Amino acid sequence: MSSNKKISPTLTLLVLAINAFAIGSTEFISVGLLPMIVKSFHISLATAGLTVSLYALGVTIGAPLLTMLTGRVNRKTLMLMIMLVFIAGNLLSAFAPAFSVLLIGRVIASLAHGLFMSTSTVIAADVVEPSKRASAIAMMFTGLTVATVVGVPLGTFIGQISHWSMSFIFISIIGIIGLIASYFLVPAHLPVPGKLDLAGIKRIFTNKSLVLSFIITALGYGGTFAAYTYISPILENKFGFSANTVVIILIAYGVMVAIGNTLGGKFSNKHVLPSLVKMFSLLAGSLLLMYVSILIGNAILGLATTVILGLFAFMNVPGLQLYVVQLAEEFVPKDITLASAFNIAAFNIGITLGSLIGAQVTENLSVSLTPLAGSLIVAIALAMTIFADKSTIKNASLTIDAELGQDLA
Repeated sequence: MSSNKKISPTLTLLVLAINAFAIGSTEFISVGLLPMIVKSFHISLATAGLTVSLYALGVTIGAPLLTMLTGRVNRKTLMLMIMLVFIAGNLLSAFAPAFSVLLIGRVIASLAHGLFMSTSTVIAADVVEPSKRASAIAMMFTGLTVATVVGVPLGTFIGQISHWSMSFIFISIIGIIGLIASYFLVPAHLPVPGKLDLAGIKRIFTNKSLVLSFIITALGYGGTFAAYTYISPILENKFGFSANTVVIILIAYGVMVAIGNTLGGKFSNKHVLPSLVKMFSLLAGSLLLMYVSILIGNAILGLATTVILGLFAFMNVPGLQLYVVQLAEEFVPKDITLASAFNIAAFNIGITLGSLIGAQVTENLSVSLTPLAGSLIVAIALAMTIFADKSTIKNASLTIDAELGQDLA
């Protein structure tokens, strides 16, 4: 245990944030690189969109499955393994001679991503005092936020001034820095979770409220990606922005995502379902407004709607995660961590679903219609959330009536 005391928790959290920055950057880097990938491999825009959807699918599978399989592995060893796989996946993508190899590299990196999310959260919580765990996890997630604001636009810019492959090399270099730092600054004797209780999976998926919450997460979060996956070609081809200007717009989008995520956390602290109803309404409306701006063909309106979309795109994330935790505390208190992991998987199912639907719309209709498709997906999540909210109110009313009846008796 003495080795743990020599390492400052702040330094460990900083390392996790660096790793999170690298992993967060690679998740959406291909969004900015899509036009370049299309030209390089002579493929359609819809096919290039697989770099987003298959990555998200890999995270979906990797998060719960690999977490269960690696429960007995030393946490420091596991973190080093994660970063090695992550680096290997990105280097394979960088030097891919064919589009199929690029996809394989993306899937390899995505498996590391899924396992990192569950592992790093536990490490962050274990290196600090119990009273500081929430702040420690928030510090680790700062890396993901910075990746949205800086990493993706910077990676896109590097690809534009050189070659798209250099963007993946850039991310690999950050991963190598994170790997070296992890070797020195992640404690070697952290608690090991051990074998997961597989019966928890049955308890979770036989609960209708939890299953509904996972569907709401997938649709409410994923609807944005029907349009966001193709945001670069939309900005260039539909609004006439140059490639360099698109980088600046992506930075503005990332800043708004960070603001929206922070506001979403504050709005969701009390009355989470009513807050989600409002957020989904605003998100569906912003996607619809983007579609209208494409029809009009006005660049200024297009810029405004893109920035507005950034504000509402991830605003629902804290509320969706909090809602699942609240349901797990009520119905499956032994399986809160596992339920949370499955909700992380649901987020990425949403990305996969949204980007695949966007690909089909782009392939068979027009990329102009992707915001409309996204708006319809979010509208379905909105309807489900309203239903869940009314069910909660009804159940609460029945509980109060029953308690009053007992008191009168």
